[in-house]
Amino acid sequence: MIIIKSKKEIELMRQGGKLLAKIMERLGEAVVPGQNTFEINKLARKLVFDMGGFPIFEGYGDPKRPYPAAICASINNEVVHSIPSKDKILKEGDILKIDIGMRYLGMITDMTRTFSAGKISPEAQKIVDVTREALDKGIGKIKAGARLSEYGRTVEGYAKANGFSVVRDLVGHGVGKELHEDPQIPNYYYRGMREIILKEGMTLALEPMINAGTHYVKVSADNWTYVTKDGKLSAQFEDTIVVTKNGAEILTRV
Repeated sequence: MIIIKSKKEIELMRQGGKLLAKIMERLGEAVVPGQNTFEINKLARKLVFDMGGFPIFEGYGDPKRPYPAAICASINNEVVHSIPSKDKILKEGDILKIDIGMRYLGMITDMTRTFSAGKISPEAQKIVDVTREALDKGIGKIKAGARLSEYGRTVEGYAKANGFSVVRDLVGHGVGKELHEDPQIPNYYYRGMREIILKEGMTLALEPMINAGTHYVKVSADNWTYVTKDGKLSAQFEDTIVVTKNGAEILTRV
């Protein structure tokens, strides 16, 4: 069931989203060659608690094997859900995807950014730029009365036009009272997909994951980290938005 949020709930998400965006800016400053992702996670956790929030990823999933960190920190061909580690040390030219969610005053916002560690290759810069632009173009299709499929059609079309592919095994989602709510939101289009008409008050986490090579992914030995099947680069951007009659209000930008 898709949950329509009240004005009060949206205002709480608006406050939390702005704080989360400020936290992400601070984390981006820590993405430098020689830094390890454990320390970035440590900083993220501190910043979330300092803001009065709670890192919603911690303890998420199977109670017997919960996710152990405040962020997902995925390097290069790691697509999503990579666990921070002291052994994962950034090198010049790496790209790092930081995914973070926070519960603030009872409501959750979720966002991802792809950062560069030092100077990166033209190929890496292109996929980072195209993924960010694809998200913005997809968000441009969001408004009350619109078909949600137009978001995915737009994201996929832009990625393909630039020579990239969209991950199909992982999708966006509703967000707010819980981290993952209905609906699931593909970043692509296919015939026969469930059509959803957007309504005011829907809050969504839109998160295209775009690969330099094939769209196929696989799960690593840790049973958390998704990587590209061909070992090529992947980039991701994500924002939490609220649907309005005039478009999408992006909650996770300063």
